[in-house]
Amino acid sequence: MKKFVAVAGNIGVGKSTLVEMLCAKLGWEPFYEPVADNPYLADFYKDMATWSFHSQVFFLAHRLRAHHQLAQRPTSVIQDRSVYEDAEIFAQNLFLQGHIQPRDYQTYRELYQTVMAFLPPPDLVIYLRASVATLVNRIECRGRDYERTIAPDYLASLNDLYEKWIAGFTLCPVLTVPADDLDYVAHPGHLNLIAAKVDEKLTGKEEVIFAPDEVARAAD
Repeated sequence: MKKFVAVAGNIGVGKSTLVEMLCAKLGWEPFYEPVADNPYLADFYKDMATWSFHSQVFFLAHRLRAHHQLAQRPTSVIQDRSVYEDAEIFAQNLFLQGHIQPRDYQTYRELYQTVMAFLPPPDLVIYLRASVATLVNRIECRGRDYERTIAPDYLASLNDLYEKWIAGFTLCPVLTVPADDLDYVAHPGHLNLIAAKVDEKLTGKEEVIFAPDEVARAAD
């Protein structure tokens, strides 16, 4: 039976890498967010207060379309970042920073909630949880110029929103992966452990955790 899995997590946590490696291991299809030619982006960076709402609506429409297409896919697929993160993390963060006005944010939320009521959720969300220190280290290691200016405080604010969102998320099962402790690039055993936990969650096991001794053995 085909499965639709979404990988969620903060900037630099390792979503794309996990999608690639899990799909190679499981023989599933990866889906990476295509580069969106957002016509508002240049204006957004010049004047966030004016253009945040427009930019976020564009990204939301783009990701909602992708979610719908993935739900219709005949084969199992793992998505790099979910539609939920657009609304619950990034748009909300812009609102909390004062870049989106309350009236516009209310309109955005109503649009998001209305459309999501008609879309099937994934079979599983894999949430990669990591400390700010881990995120900063991984961002530095991958060396993308446009990420060098990301402040730790910004990552911390996003982490807070991620934790709040995942704590109340009930649309489908969630597998929380302790990304501070698991390095699936350096240790194949860690990837095998995550794949095993994914299988447990998809087959209906109620409580799936990463015990410290399991993590330690997988690194050997």
